[in-house]
Amino acid sequence: MNKVTPLSFFEEDITEEINHGIRVSNLAYYTAKSLGLYETQCHELAVAGMVHDIGKLRVSGYLYGRHEDTLKIEEMKYVRMHPRLGYELLMRHDYSDFVVESILYHHENYDGSGYPENLAGTQIPLGARILRVCDVYAALTSDRPYRKAFDSETAVELMIEEVKNFDMRVFLAFQRVIHEEELQEKWELPRIEVRITEEENI
Repeated sequence: MNKVTPLSFFEEDITEEINHGIRVSNLAYYTAKSLGLYETQCHELAVAGMVHDIGKLRVSGYLYGRHEDTLKIEEMKYVRMHPRLGYELLMRHDYSDFVVESILYHHENYDGSGYPENLAGTQIPLGARILRVCDVYAALTSDRPYRKAFDSETAVELMIEEVKNFDMRVFLAFQRVIHEEELQEKWELPRIEVRITEEENI
């Protein structure tokens, strides 16, 4: 059994975020296309999907060693900081307003129950509404330390139970996309493994 260290834990987080980001990126791009967005916006959503959780890497150290389904209250506080941390980081690197606002608000729910600002309905930028749906689906259909991945049909059923969280127009476009047979390879990708040596960890 491999020893769990802060480096191996960070390595695991990097691996998870890259694989999750690729799937959200592809889903967001094609959902945006299905909604009739301009190609430039579809491309920017692909970018946003790839880096939407980058803020989690800033709080990774606070969560070292956790592998449970539920987070303690203190840990949850740090996790909920990640959209704003990601937004602040990417603002310093010339990403567009469309990208950074999509990232900042991608945990807002359509009924106003999300975070960081409890926005509701069309107060939430369209890019963030698209990321919200794609992020949840990608998480449900991926393995987690505390559970195996749900199949696509079960994942959609679980999302329908919480459909109040989603913009229905976006959710329907998303469903059209995931049922397009020729696109299945876009979200059934081989897993990428990241390895960091001590020398690289500077």
